[in-house]
Amino acid sequence: MNESTRRFLVSAFQEYYSQAELRLPPEFTSREWGFLEFSTGDPFMRRHKEFGSKGELNDYLKGIGPAHAYYSVAYYEYPGAPKMKEKNWLKADLIFDIDSDHLPGKINSYGDMLEKGKRETLKLLDFLIDDFGFDENDVHAVFSGGRGYHFHISDPSVLPLESPERREIVDYISSKGLNLERIFSKREITGDAGTESAKMAVLPSEEEGGWGGRINRYLISYLSSLAKDENAIKILTGFKGIGKKTAENLVEIFQDESRVMSLRKGKMDALGGIKKEILETIVKQGVFQMAACVDEPVTADIKRLIRLPGSLHGKSGMKVTALKIEELEEFEPLNDAVVFSDKSVKIKVIKPFAVQMKGKDLMVEEGIQEVPEYAAVYLMCRGVAEHGSH
Repeated sequence: MNESTRRFLVSAFQEYYSQAELRLPPEFTSREWGFLEFSTGDPFMRRHKEFGSKGELNDYLKGIGPAHAYYSVAYYEYPGAPKMKEKNWLKADLIFDIDSDHLPGKINSYGDMLEKGKRETLKLLDFLIDDFGFDENDVHAVFSGGRGYHFHISDPSVLPLESPERREIVDYISSKGLNLERIFSKREITGDAGTESAKMAVLPSEEEGGWGGRINRYLISYLSSLAKDENAIKILTGFKGIGKKTAENLVEIFQDESRVMSLRKGKMDALGGIKKEILETIVKQGVFQMAACVDEPVTADIKRLIRLPGSLHGKSGMKVTALKIEELEEFEPLNDAVVFSDKSVKIKVIKPFAVQMKGKDLMVEEGIQEVPEYAAVYLMCRGVAEHGSH
């Protein structure tokens, strides 16, 4: 970026930080801090910083107006030490990162990408609360200000975990290594009084914890819904190993509410002669839809730097926004994370660009334009416009 653009952005960010409400992490004086500044060349990271008070941090942010502000997920004995081995790692928050542009499937726009990221984030939240048992109050959601969402967890039970254990958590959430043979394994079924027990294949009940219960709920929801579809036979015979007769049997079973109720309880005999391999085939499709797509290196890195909630993202000018769990569903980043004003700013557009912000479709062509300040900041941060005063 040119010098005029750099000065404009630094000034705008400094003004924001003069009144910003930041959400500091627990024990923030034990964290390492890092900052990337706006630059006319290659940006450089100021790191190995430490702060003894909130006022000291605020003064620093107001003073330099950084493009990006980060703190370490780790707690250190000596956070300001210039070499990592000298800091003395103590523990680390558990962090999850969902990057919307890394998700599978087609993306039509920035807004579409962010909405997709939010859906994935809600899916991850379900795992953290239902499967891992975290309290909603201990899971802190943050919009990154750019492409996705973070979860910060500071529960004492996870702080000592090393990288391998954190990778295992990601493996579970993303279904890596999930063995359907074990989900549908034969188990000892005890009969009524006076009858012998026997081993038979069982379906997990809908109330079972972990992937077992998830699979039951998916299977019944999917097949019950499909049984009402006039194209059900055609769709089912599209699965490998499912012929027309089996497809017809499945439709008949899942139109029968009493059999569905039995299946919810994990009673496999409600399926008649349909083999568990048929269910596994259908479930394989569902596992992909149920799993959450998480950036594994972020969770596994126990010394990583993460964005400070309340700071600004230097590639969008939007606020890194801390969210309560109940706010996540309704949160609209392209409106709610926009902090700059509507006052008019002159810019020089380098290449045509379109974005929807604050409910407005903004399309700019090459050349000198006047746009609201929030759009000017966004376009300059994205590198598609320069400050127009020079």
